[in-house]
Amino acid sequence: MSQAMHIEASTLLAARKANPAWQQMFRVLSRNKLVLAGIAIAALMLFAAIFAGFIAPYDPIAQKVSDSLHSPSSQYWFGTDRFGRDVLSRTIYGSRISMWVGFASVGLAASVGTLLGLLSGYRGGWVDNVISRIMDIFFSFPAILLAIAIAAMLGPGMNNALLAIAIVYSPLFSRVVRGSVLAERNKEYIEAARGIGASNRRVVGLHVLPNVLPPIIVQGSVTLSHAILMESYVSFLGLGIQPPQASWGSMLNEGRAYLEAAPWISIFPGVAVMLAVLAFNLLGDGLRDVLDPRLRSV
Repeated sequence: MSQAMHIEASTLLAARKANPAWQQMFRVLSRNKLVLAGIAIAALMLFAAIFAGFIAPYDPIAQKVSDSLHSPSSQYWFGTDRFGRDVLSRTIYGSRISMWVGFASVGLAASVGTLLGLLSGYRGGWVDNVISRIMDIFFSFPAILLAIAIAAMLGPGMNNALLAIAIVYSPLFSRVVRGSVLAERNKEYIEAARGIGASNRRVVGLHVLPNVLPPIIVQGSVTLSHAILMESYVSFLGLGIQPPQASWGSMLNEGRAYLEAAPWISIFPGVAVMLAVLAFNLLGDGLRDVLDPRLRSV
């Protein structure tokens, strides 16, 4: 019997070595051209955000009034705004702000939401009831209105906008994690871990959490696109990034008064927001296909 089990384990190990997980992931992603396009766009925007100082042709806050409202040309590919600032350079630097706020806010929301979801789903009882009712209160408000209200109370600024977005999306992660934990906590491997005397902290950290990571990753990639859009909303209203820093939302607000005379001031940051949201939504679809075997095409 032990020899048969040894042969079976050796066979599974050989199959895993012959077909590693990263190859399976690449094969699933490569089947969907839209997902590959989303990955390419997201990678390009991350590259622009990281290397903005080397890519941008001009200083994003340098003013040259003599070139104000200059239409797109070989000198200024995206034109200039009312202060003569290069729209291309400001759009590139705006990606740095949007990516940072997006990733940081989603990371904070995922951390807090995951902790609350694990506690709520695993402990159950009155702990679950209290946390779930608090999350329901947050869900009763439209996300954009809640983010604006929190940002207005905290005051304008990048860090406050980041915190407001994280607060808005933490309940979403909490609900996703809670549902996954409820599906896992009574399974046989959890009962076996409890049976050998493992503490609750060890069971949750070593057994439950790794098995609920896939939905967290998928939710994070989708929420990232919403966070970028939310940052644009907040900055558009003057509650996020403050002038003269470049942000896609603030650029849209600045160009609002020149939609007829100089539409390029708003068009290019608007297109950047659209592409970022589209890219991370497509990436989320791809990760869902990879991490959820039930959704893979045969």
